[in-house]
Amino acid sequence: MSHTMSSGLQYEAALPAEGASAAPSTPAPLTSQPSRWNPRSIAIITLAWLLLQIGGLFSPGLLDDVDSIYIEIAREMLHRHDFVTPFVNGTRFFDKPPLMYWMASTSMAIFGEYDWAARLPLALAALALFFSVYALGKRLFNERGGLYSALAVATAIGPYLYTRFFIPDILIALWMTLGVHLFLIALDRIRDHQSPLIPSLGFAAVLALNLLTKGLIGLVFPIGFVLLYLLFTGQLRILTKLHLLASTTVFLLIAAPWHILAALRNPAIPLPAGLGLPATGGWAWFYLYNEHFARFLGKRIPHDYGNTPVWLFWTYLAIWIMPWTTFLPGAIAESWRNLGHRYPVTLRQREAALSLTLWATVVLVFFSISSRQEYYSLPAIPALALMSGGLLSQAESTTAETAQRAKKSALRWTLWLLVPLTTFVAIVCGYFALTAPRPAPGTDIASLLAGNPDLYNLSLGHIFDLTGAAMGLFRAPLAGVALSLLVIGLGSYFLRRAGKQYAANLTLAAAMLLTLTSVHEGLRRFYPILGSKSLALAIDQVRQPNDLILLDGEFTSGSTLVFYTHQQVHLLNGRVNTLWYGSFWLDAPHIFETEDSLHTLWSSPRRIFLLTYNTATRTQDLAPFGPVHELSSAGGKTILTNR
Repeated sequence: MSHTMSSGLQYEAALPAEGASAAPSTPAPLTSQPSRWNPRSIAIITLAWLLLQIGGLFSPGLLDDVDSIYIEIAREMLHRHDFVTPFVNGTRFFDKPPLMYWMASTSMAIFGEYDWAARLPLALAALALFFSVYALGKRLFNERGGLYSALAVATAIGPYLYTRFFIPDILIALWMTLGVHLFLIALDRIRDHQSPLIPSLGFAAVLALNLLTKGLIGLVFPIGFVLLYLLFTGQLRILTKLHLLASTTVFLLIAAPWHILAALRNPAIPLPAGLGLPATGGWAWFYLYNEHFARFLGKRIPHDYGNTPVWLFWTYLAIWIMPWTTFLPGAIAESWRNLGHRYPVTLRQREAALSLTLWATVVLVFFSISSRQEYYSLPAIPALALMSGGLLSQAESTTAETAQRAKKSALRWTLWLLVPLTTFVAIVCGYFALTAPRPAPGTDIASLLAGNPDLYNLSLGHIFDLTGAAMGLFRAPLAGVALSLLVIGLGSYFLRRAGKQYAANLTLAAAMLLTLTSVHEGLRRFYPILGSKSLALAIDQVRQPNDLILLDGEFTSGSTLVFYTHQQVHLLNGRVNTLWYGSFWLDAPHIFETEDSLHTLWSSPRRIFLLTYNTATRTQDLAPFGPVHELSSAGGKTILTNR
């Protein structure tokens, strides 16, 4: 494979000699692409963003676990005026680098300490990703290729779901898209005997931001892509022309200060024996070794995350790109065709085929051999969306052979994959929308679910709790999904068969807007299971300055309470996972309670609020020590109080 790619992609260093014969294996020269963005395409992309990202900014509330934990860290940064060492609930937290926290804290400093203000930077990052994919697709294919690729990212299932809570993976996708584009621009500059300084410095800056977003994979993916690209094209010598000294300087200026300060402010301390920890450890041990190398090997301490099997990881990837997965088989086949020697292709086509193939491969192979969760494939999605968008744009090509091949592929896979799949799911959703029993008014959704706690370490594990009885709470969202899926499948198929490619693609994207809006409405109705905002607000209505809030279990069981009440909470039997490592520091607050200390607190004059998932058991346990009143209940969680 390397011989094929190397022989066909020597164009960055030198073009074929003028007058050389155009043999089938000799790519045609690069054709210049117009720099102007199409206002109509930009309006379409922006409208999709407004409806999905801004439309979902204000509801539901923050989710328990990482969503509220990361945003609470950002809020505590504002109050501590310490933007180096992350703290949550008053305890040091070394799991992730700080860029996401900085973004949320900056937004809250401007707009106030609201959940929507903390979410806004992620929504803006999503818009930047859509425009970045548009620009790269426009370069690699044409303007329509950019539009279709951006809409694929904007309306695919995965990117939408994983911007519903505050995690960094969409930002990684953005930095990867920008990095690939800047690298290709630098190669263009070298080929045209111009200085690649500006794109090289831009790549270094993006690399640094990538590192500050999610750690060392922010280096592995872009650098791995660059080295493999140059290796397969036989151009490793070009590295010396990419202004490595200046680029390294820019990278260090952006990335090094936080790492140095974090290490200095959090030096190694003695750690308890018998827990699998080293004798001493600080920020450097936990963040650099435990969070990166040990996690890669599946040996992180504590092991508080799931590990998706490889086959399921790849299956999830196909789901995350739906419905645009439909066009990937043809797009991948076209990419491999363009990498061969049997047909005359342009150098831009080979550039697109190689860059997108390597991009997706670097991400997916890395996680296939390491610890992985179901959403870790997100940084590869822009590459796959670009492949699909490129194929759809080729269906509108003026080159008869290329257009015919792309049309046949898109139509065939729509008929045999998209139509059956969407029709089946639409029938299932429609059936439940029509037949699911109507729950009584005020029914707690938790009473209709089947618990599967073994799956809760997956990001979407609670979905498996749904039962037929619970579907009655989701009638309207299910009806919306059913109708939109019929349009996505049958509607786009008939338009495509009639030769209306542009209308078919826009119809598919528009119908996905309805699908994802319905998903958001379903998430809003499911929220009591995932978050505790209503319980926090109930506490705030009666809370006095000396009152104490407790969580029955680990911090992730009700971490939204901290953000919405702005109060530090105590944990009952909860010195595990999130706050465990930070609790070894001498400045860690005394927030960990035992059964005995709970009994003492409950019988004291101080008012206690206890969030618990075991209402009956806790009520019986606490009754001998004082009155037990139920303040509020939602999603299977109850606030008990002794006053």
